[in-house]
Amino acid sequence: MDTPLDTTTDGPTRDGRRRFLAQSTGLSAAALLALVPPAVRNAAWAAGSDAPEKTEVKVGFIPLTDCASVVIAAEKGFDKKYGIKIVPSKEASWAGVRDKLVNGELDASHVLYGLIYGVQMGVAGPKKDMAVLMTLNHNGQAITMNNQLKARGVTDGPGLAKLVKAEPREWTFAVTFPTGTHAMWLYYWMATYGIHPLQEVKVITVPPPQMVANMRVDKMDGYCVGEPWNARAIFDGIGFTAATTQDIWPDHPEKVLATTLEFMHKHPNTCRALIAAILDASRYIDVMANRSEVARIIAGKAYVNTEFDVIEDRMLGQYDNGLGRKWQDKHYMRFFNDGAVNFPYLSDGMWFLTQHKRWGLLKEHPDYLAVARAVNQIELYKQAATLAKVSVPKSELRTSKLIDGTVWDGKNPKAYADGFKIKV
Repeated sequence: MDTPLDTTTDGPTRDGRRRFLAQSTGLSAAALLALVPPAVRNAAWAAGSDAPEKTEVKVGFIPLTDCASVVIAAEKGFDKKYGIKIVPSKEASWAGVRDKLVNGELDASHVLYGLIYGVQMGVAGPKKDMAVLMTLNHNGQAITMNNQLKARGVTDGPGLAKLVKAEPREWTFAVTFPTGTHAMWLYYWMATYGIHPLQEVKVITVPPPQMVANMRVDKMDGYCVGEPWNARAIFDGIGFTAATTQDIWPDHPEKVLATTLEFMHKHPNTCRALIAAILDASRYIDVMANRSEVARIIAGKAYVNTEFDVIEDRMLGQYDNGLGRKWQDKHYMRFFNDGAVNFPYLSDGMWFLTQHKRWGLLKEHPDYLAVARAVNQIELYKQAATLAKVSVPKSELRTSKLIDGTVWDGKNPKAYADGFKIKV
């Protein structure tokens, strides 16, 4: 991958000519590269001739099961194949991830899809142009409620709605970030059963690893978070799974690999190599025979820091809701699925914008498609997929049916966002 592409047997390499031209014209190599027609660049990238601009890449993650592809890319050496070294950086909260991405302390991160779009739109902190490089996983989050609700016979959405209507008080539920995926899953689930999540309950923000501790001291009635912190509540005997997020939207987008648009523009080869390495890791994880090993690795103190048993079952799709029901979930957490998981569909990004508008985070309708095209780096992803020999879908949009029966296909986002009965 590091070998320059020679056009003659005894002449200068293409990289050497680029440096010579840059010195002669005063233009940077990156600026000159931008002048090269895309077809020429694509051919060069396909040949593996553009070395990463930065070879050591600091990638943030939060202690969650779905950080696995970042961790495994580093642990199993998939990064070396593409000329980079991934340095995983354990972070304490999504707000911390946001701040470190924006100020450049992290090169990229495992991060909430909705967080990135919130930063892009300036509703999740200071506005900054962001870049979604790939999707990391589908499914695998859940809504947990405490055992006090179970004792009152409340074990699902309809039961919660009945109680909230009958006994108005400060029912408290936690999410991991205001514009993030878990907030949107909780709001959508509650609204499906007639609960207005911004008027009839109190929603607080708690970092994922702190969810269980806060529920243990009765600071919340429930929460929405990624695994293993739902399974952990059952393991500790303090809560149960009221719904999985795949119940809300089968094969929904969840975490993404993201960076700032500035970093991507300065380090396109690095970003391409990073995507390819994590695609290889994602392929490895989705071999079910590898999942127990992966669960054991990410359970370690440097990563999720919890018992292997808490992670393994749900990684294998083996669910126990803490209420006596056990099942093999056909929409378990997926990391690859022949690349179908990883493609950064425009419709996925647009969906989060529709929910941000639904709940008043966005005051006006944005140009949904234009924003998604600016954020989701589809062309760069396709180049990386070529390097990793991963197939890509024909369409940049996909169709999904959600728990309330609505169909999302990305074709009329304004009407979709305005069409909900419960909204701001």
